[in-house]
Amino acid sequence: MTEIARPDVAVIGGSGFYTFLEDPREVEVETPYGKPSAPIAIGTVEGRSVAFLPRHGAHHDFPAHRVPYRANLWALRSLGVRQILAPCAVGGLQLAYGPGTFVVPDQLVDRTTSRVQTYFDEGACHVSFADPYCSRLRGHLIEGLADHEPVDGGAMVVIEGPRFSTRAESKWYADQGWAVVNMTGHPEAVLARELALCYATVALVTDHDAGVDEASAVSMDAVFEVFAEHTGTLKQVLAGVVAGLGSDRDCACSHAVDGMDLPIVLPGEDDA
Repeated sequence: MTEIARPDVAVIGGSGFYTFLEDPREVEVETPYGKPSAPIAIGTVEGRSVAFLPRHGAHHDFPAHRVPYRANLWALRSLGVRQILAPCAVGGLQLAYGPGTFVVPDQLVDRTTSRVQTYFDEGACHVSFADPYCSRLRGHLIEGLADHEPVDGGAMVVIEGPRFSTRAESKWYADQGWAVVNMTGHPEAVLARELALCYATVALVTDHDAGVDEASAVSMDAVFEVFAEHTGTLKQVLAGVVAGLGSDRDCACSHAVDGMDLPIVLPGEDDA
């Protein structure tokens, strides 16, 4: 990292966000968990060094259940990243949350079944996850989305995929009062917490999930179409949020693993 300024902020999102950065350069990163989804692009946003990682790979190579989540988060931290914004597409579980709605969740429900969700394979390392998202980053996202009437809070339920939910499953999620459903929010959020990173997501509703009303049935083409329509807005909002973020983290995230006897050495710990 001698020729590129070290980024302390990263965006994990779709490949459409490559144009989010000015003068991006790609960096190959090896981790103890293999390669990340793609080389990490580092460029500038409003004069600030920012990293970008396409969650599914440069050409949507990885379905949600095969994304190398551990490698992705580890690679970003090793480059200096300490704050992550993670836009994603979701299905709306409530009638009020139709296509085009922005939701900034404050809770997460894990319904995945096969994903490795920790770096700690030995020892007694139990990380607090009662509040899965950084409250400071959430505040910045809510403020940045003010002109778009975002939903402040709600639970995002994360399913295994790659299939969409049945109507019965979707209705059950909705009946719990959960806000949105997606396939990538876990284990990404908990891995960020284990690495003492600040992490928050902004969820764009692309459809009503299958059990919300009788007419709804999710299709991949519709999801991609709605997300593409709003990518420009997301990039504009995130650029403003990134520009306004401080580098001093006055939240609990940076202390998430304080006092624990970790079986790993966190990457980039010397400059945390």
